[in-house]
Amino acid sequence: MRLNLGCGYDKRDGWVNVDSVAACAPDQVVDLERLPWPWPDNVVDEVLMKHVLEHLGADTGTYLGLIAELWRVCRHGAEVRIVVPHPRHDHYLNDPTHVRPITPEGLEMFSQRKNREWVEQGAGNTPLGLHLGIDFEIASVDMRPDGVWRERLQRQEITPRDLAQAMRQFNNVIVETTVVLRAVKAPG
Repeated sequence: MRLNLGCGYDKRDGWVNVDSVAACAPDQVVDLERLPWPWPDNVVDEVLMKHVLEHLGADTGTYLGLIAELWRVCRHGAEVRIVVPHPRHDHYLNDPTHVRPITPEGLEMFSQRKNREWVEQGAGNTPLGLHLGIDFEIASVDMRPDGVWRERLQRQEITPRDLAQAMRQFNNVIVETTVVLRAVKAPG
């Protein structure tokens, strides 16, 4: 099963297109903040959440419940593609329906491997994967520069290192982040 969660009007062939708004005519109308979700354990091979997760889970308990449900429905090795506006871009800042910044570092907190490293190091990072009994590994991260910065990079006016430094210092450098997670589950 492939879930396109929060599909809006972006319905995809071969996917179960899910949205909370019936007017979008999804395959299933589901409020993702109402838990548990209507799918059984370990049935999903692929999930797309494109410009969705930043709208969900204003309450921390709800957000953590969403991530736990996402892990529950995924099979071992399932790919979860999360596309979000960068939290320091106007696209994120100007939308009053955005309730939570989503970052690769925040999603890394659901990796039990990283959690164990942090515990061993005495780091202050919250080991959410261990606390919740879930496990996602980050397979990839792609940050898409805003048009002006992308053009400067293409013209070689700046280096990737310059872009990374600008990203830490300024708003509107990165427009969108895509994080691909893989569900890690014990065989059996």
